[in-house]
Amino acid sequence: MQTQALSTETQLFNIIDGSVTTPHGFLASGLYCGLKKSERNDLGAIVCDVPATAAAVYTTNVFQAAPLAVTRASLKEEGKLQAIIVNSGNANACTGKQGEADAYRMRSAFAEQLGIAPHYVAVASTGVIGEPLKMDCVERGIVELPTKLTELGEGAEQFSQAILTTDLVKKEACAVVMVDGKQVTVAGCAKGSGMIHPNMATMLGFVTTDASIGQEALAGLLRSTTNKTFNMITVDGDTSTNDMLIALASGMAGNEPLHEQHEAWQAFAAAFHYVCEQLAKAIARDGEGATKLIEVRVTGAVSDEAASAIAKSIVGSSLVKSAVFGADANWGRVIAAVGYAGQPVNPDTVDIHMGPITVLQQSTPVAFDEEAALAYLKGDTVIFHVDLHMGAGESKAWGCDLTYDYVRINAAYRT
Repeated sequence: MQTQALSTETQLFNIIDGSVTTPHGFLASGLYCGLKKSERNDLGAIVCDVPATAAAVYTTNVFQAAPLAVTRASLKEEGKLQAIIVNSGNANACTGKQGEADAYRMRSAFAEQLGIAPHYVAVASTGVIGEPLKMDCVERGIVELPTKLTELGEGAEQFSQAILTTDLVKKEACAVVMVDGKQVTVAGCAKGSGMIHPNMATMLGFVTTDASIGQEALAGLLRSTTNKTFNMITVDGDTSTNDMLIALASGMAGNEPLHEQHEAWQAFAAAFHYVCEQLAKAIARDGEGATKLIEVRVTGAVSDEAASAIAKSIVGSSLVKSAVFGADANWGRVIAAVGYAGQPVNPDTVDIHMGPITVLQQSTPVAFDEEAALAYLKGDTVIFHVDLHMGAGESKAWGCDLTYDYVRINAAYRT
């Protein structure tokens, strides 16, 4: 296991190689049950040794898939979960009463296999909308899943593969922090590549930790962190019916319960934020057909909220995304996205930088080296920094370029 310490200024936690099974008390597995056309894993599970403190956030789409209703019902009972059952290849969304019944069947069937109460099980699904689940396949897989559960990396790897749809790579992150003299681990795994847009992005995400933390504190941290990470990414402007992010805390690290007044709260929150931000950026980088990660930094706004809105406007612009794909230093598309974001902006005080290259200063064009700009924009990460010079508000957002392959992938997603 490799450990990477952060810089002295921000060394509140350490980054390590790890997975959702690295925190104490967690197992995972995945397998192929027959939902996908190709024989790739399409059913997975995360299981905790004990009922874990849990919290979740969900898509803002009015049409919410059946698994979200089931997970909400589970969490409403005690605010604890012990298992998550996830399938890919079928969203179980817009499937009516039958879809909801199937999601509850998934919950009860997995609970029975584990010998736990049904309300300790969360359900998540991702894939094609509007098609009924092949429950015979799912239930056969559920019977087999518990035999494959392991705390080793293999189980986490199989789970990571089981939740992918058009993703090209798995998304994982892990960090450790000292709390009350105990090592506490925070880890995460996510999927997401298309239908990604701020307000819970189109994704499934799972965060595990062995910290002892109250449900209210965990729920508050999850909401605030989501607003700064997963809600700040976009690929294509579409928000799905199935987005969900679940956090589980086993409490097995042995620390005193964390809360906002705890002396280690800032360090734990920083580690939690790191894991979520890394997963969010990985989703943006793996956008369907993407070749580049775009990061937008907005400073000098009248508020953090205004900065967030402007950053989202820029990173969500199809014209900005197209320019990045073509390595075209067309900063006019950036300034246009600033102007229509609906936030206070002084049109005479805006600076824009493309990486190290200044292209606009005090809203006046700056002569720059076109060849240097071309070379920079051909890199795999492009950073735009917009300084409004109006206040202390700041924010970051992430997205990707818009390519020919995005159309190709989505033109044949169902067929």
